[in-house]
Amino acid sequence: MPVGAVKSFIATPLQPRRRAVLIGSAKGLGAALARRLAREGYYLALVDRDPVLLDKICAEINAAGHGQALPYIHDVTAFQEVPSLLQRMMVDLGGLDLFIYVAGVLLPTTPTTYEFEKDLKTMQVNTLGALAWFNVVAPVFQSLRSGQIAAISSVAGDRGRVGNPAYNASKAALDTYLEALRNRLTRFGVHVLTVKPGFMNTDMLKSSPRTFWVVSPEQAADDILKALKKRKQTIYTLGRWGLIMIIIKHIPSVIFRRLSF
Repeated sequence: MPVGAVKSFIATPLQPRRRAVLIGSAKGLGAALARRLAREGYYLALVDRDPVLLDKICAEINAAGHGQALPYIHDVTAFQEVPSLLQRMMVDLGGLDLFIYVAGVLLPTTPTTYEFEKDLKTMQVNTLGALAWFNVVAPVFQSLRSGQIAAISSVAGDRGRVGNPAYNASKAALDTYLEALRNRLTRFGVHVLTVKPGFMNTDMLKSSPRTFWVVSPEQAADDILKALKKRKQTIYTLGRWGLIMIIIKHIPSVIFRRLSF
């Protein structure tokens, strides 16, 4: 399906369809989630800034004959586009049941460099872009008194490390926002999931000098879908990261500041 082609998928009582929007879905975890949701029968609005990769994943999903996918080109730092784009996608899909924010950046830096432009980009993509979308999705689900929201955070948000302060801060801010959003929306029957991966085998891994317990995008996607079905609040993937982060969170600051990771 060429990028920009629009075909509406309207749900009816005789032909119900689950509908999802994925932000940052042309490669990596976003593409793995798109494939996984399509196999579950979802009709998808896939959003990314890369038109070539976006067209490729939509064509792959549509050729498979399970769910269907529509492409939408968007850079998450173009905050002003969000309200009208969501409205257009909901018209094309015929509604919305699930929203997942996958977009994120991990820009390379060192413990002795300070680069505001990189920090600004990190906060814009990882935090402000997410907030721009949540602020239009949340009222929709609140009025419907149903729906699910998920966002990809990171174990990096659990503690401030010397390696990349802006990345840690962007994910910590996202974690706190998601918790507050969950506390707002749960009384309206809306489910909010925070996903905290460790090292994942994607392009972002290139900016991580030390890696272990690397999870594939496909396994992470399976973990996320299972968590959505069980309506969990927060998950780590791999799950063992949850145990490790309990320990890391309780390391005294006087010791933690001397660590090099």
